[in-house]
Amino acid sequence: MQVVATLSLKGGVGKTTVALGLAGAAQRHGVSTLVVDLDPQANATTALDPDPTTATVADVLDEPRRAVVERAIAPSAWGEGLDVLVGAEQTERHNHPDPGAAQLYRLDRALQRLAGELITDDSGGSEHAEERYRLVIVDCPPSLGQLTRSALSAADRAILVTDPTMFSVSGVQRAFDAVQTERERSNDRLQPLGVLVNRVRPRNTEHEFRISELRELFGPLVFNSVLPDRSAVQQAQGACLPIQAWDTPGAREISAVFTALLGRVLRSASRPAASA
Repeated sequence: MQVVATLSLKGGVGKTTVALGLAGAAQRHGVSTLVVDLDPQANATTALDPDPTTATVADVLDEPRRAVVERAIAPSAWGEGLDVLVGAEQTERHNHPDPGAAQLYRLDRALQRLAGELITDDSGGSEHAEERYRLVIVDCPPSLGQLTRSALSAADRAILVTDPTMFSVSGVQRAFDAVQTERERSNDRLQPLGVLVNRVRPRNTEHEFRISELRELFGPLVFNSVLPDRSAVQQAQGACLPIQAWDTPGAREISAVFTALLGRVLRSASRPAASA
C-alpha cells in the first residue's frame, strides 16, 4: 500500500484538485484507491460525493480502531475502486500546533489497519494477505499543524503543489523543509516525490519566470509536466465528476498530466527510500 500526501503550505494553489486528479487517474487505470480527506474544509469529500457515514476522519483521529475506520469509509460516487475516508469540519480540533508523538501516529495506525486483510481462497484452503488499497492519497490542509504532520508521518511520498506566483518559491521551500524535518523526526521512509506546478497559463511571462525560478532552486524535483489553467477543472468538480470523465480538449490535456503523475507514484513504490 503506497501512501501519498498532497501538500501545500500556501492556500489556494489547487492542492485538492491534484489529489482528485490523481484519484481519478488511479480509478481509470484500475488502481484500488482510498482518498483520506484531512482538510477540515472537506472539499475532496464534497467532490467525491460519498454516501453518508456514521464516523469521519475526526473520529478516526480520536480513536484509530479498525471499527471506527470502517465506519468512516464510504465508496465514492465516481464509481468502483475509489473510496473516501470522509472529512469533516470537526477535524480542526486535531490541528494542534505542537502535537505529541501519540497524536502524530494516529493516522498511520489507522491506515495500517487497512494495509492487509486475511482472505480465504475459493476452495476453503489457505488464507493470505491481500491489499485492499494499492494507493492511499491524503489531502492535507494548507498549514503545518498536527493534521499535515500526521499525513507526513504516515506517507511514503509527498507531492508538493504550487502555482506560478511570486509567493510560490517560499511556499515550496517551507513544504520541502517540512517533509525533510518529518522524515528525520518521525518517518524515515518519507520522500518528496516532486513539485507540481498548477494553474499555468501559456505564454504568460510571469508564469514562465516563476517556473524557471523553481527549477533553478529545486532542479529535477520540479515535474517537467505542469497543469494548465483550464475551466474544465471547475466544471468537472462542480458536476462531482473526475476530470478524466469530462470530454473537452482542456480536460484531456489535464488528464494526461495526471496519468503521468500516477505512473511516477506507482514507480516510486518499487524503489526503496534513500537513506537520510
